Amino acid sequence: MRIIDHFDQGVAYYPGAIAFHDLASGETLTYREADRRVQLIAAAIRGNGFGKGAKIGILAPNSSIAFVALIGLMRAEAVWLPINPRNPPTLNADLLRRFDGELLLFSQVHEKDAQLIVSEVPELRATVCLDAESLLGPSLEAWTSENQASAHTGEYAPDDMFAIFPTGGTTGLPKGVMITHGNIAAMFSNFMSHFGYYDDARHLVVAPMTHSAGILGCLHFSRGGCNVIMAKADPGAILEAIQEHRITHLFLPPTVLYMVLAHPEFGQHDYRSLRHLLVAAAPSSLEKLKEALRVFGPVLSETFGQAECPAAICLKAPWDYLNAKGEIDFNRLHSVGRPGVWNKVSILNDDGAELPRGRPGEICVRGPLVTPGYYKDVESTASIRRFGWHHTGDIGVMDEHGYITIVDRKKDMIISGGFNIFPNEIEQILASHPAVQECSVIGIPDDKWGEAVKAVVQLKPAAKATEAELIALVKQTLGDVKAPKSVDFVDDLPRSAAGKVLKTELRATYWHGHARAVN
Repeated sequence: MRIIDHFDQGVAYYPGAIAFHDLASGETLTYREADRRVQLIAAAIRGNGFGKGAKIGILAPNSSIAFVALIGLMRAEAVWLPINPRNPPTLNADLLRRFDGELLLFSQVHEKDAQLIVSEVPELRATVCLDAESLLGPSLEAWTSENQASAHTGEYAPDDMFAIFPTGGTTGLPKGVMITHGNIAAMFSNFMSHFGYYDDARHLVVAPMTHSAGILGCLHFSRGGCNVIMAKADPGAILEAIQEHRITHLFLPPTVLYMVLAHPEFGQHDYRSLRHLLVAAAPSSLEKLKEALRVFGPVLSETFGQAECPAAICLKAPWDYLNAKGEIDFNRLHSVGRPGVWNKVSILNDDGAELPRGRPGEICVRGPLVTPGYYKDVESTASIRRFGWHHTGDIGVMDEHGYITIVDRKKDMIISGGFNIFPNEIEQILASHPAVQECSVIGIPDDKWGEAVKAVVQLKPAAKATEAELIALVKQTLGDVKAPKSVDFVDDLPRSAAGKVLKTELRATYWHGHARAVN
């Protein structure tokens, strides 16, 4: 089953159900109405000479037209290049050039970025504006009106490519992860096996569609679910939308969750419609997760994945947080869940040997969730596929019940005075302080110890905390060795377009003129 096959089931069995509700424009589209547009877009793609496997970028904010264009691309059996409008346009141009982009669909609000991209990517054969006339190319309405033939969606092999997703790019230029239809089928199977999806789902699309929110929205097609689309992640608007639109499913990256928890109206809305509040894409503060559980109730879900193993290496459903008495098991709160049922996960040492339960090692994955590798980059692919496993780069521990707790990123480990220090456990302690909204811990050069622990902290609006009290908080819990030697306060932490804190950028400030073994 491809995503287009799931959409076709929605059209067949729920033609009158609302498929998309765009909060910015107010537009609603039933599955039947959306399908008409999808057919026209696919016919235009094929009719203009973009055959199966053509690589197509969509540059647009979250919107119903962008979502419909994405499905049209799938119907035409093209390959999606998810370029994030939050990226600098030069980076998006680089992605389209290196990943062999042939067609760019763009929204009018990003026309200036599209102009720059067109000037830097002469390989693009055409550009189409999704929602207006443009000097760069025809409007989508005009482009589709010229091609009325239907686009046949044929048979496929599981290893046919669905998309090329860029990696986070926190250590140089992003690599292109080749994602197949079989990979997405494994991801969907894991989600459906662990969570369950029902006919009356209402999914709030908040995170960028080019990240995870777009694919997660497609999970609801087979059961006629509705995607309620927000153009941007405004914490107050998210809280209002949950109540007003009776949202059942919501994905938030940790950064956005923290903004929501810090909002003054956080506890003033009705959240009883929520079934799954999925938190994923980066390590989460345990204190913030506890706060979310207290207010939203036992609806929290978590997943652990990466572009190379989309979204579903490990999963934790709301009932996984509960013990035999039905009470919250805060030990399980530390974990990212158990391995998905459609992939095998093991903790390996540096020699590729499986470690016993309770011993930390690298989290490694096998199975249909694992992608073929990086586009036109055999060397980088080989570096993460040793001993017959995909190596995630994350250090984790598996307990006796199969729950995996991530210790930290292998590359983020700080070596100070011969001690291995993992920033994540320090960040968890700092995040428990009531004034801290988000923080990041890095190693900085130190003449005596090699590296010293540095905390970079973003406080909640109008909140106060001192360097001394934060250092004392960590020292009291973890001891002198792991306590930060210094704390910097910032208005905002540097982030990627997907909202992840860029530790590489943080470290660069302090390591200028110094050599560090791991970037």
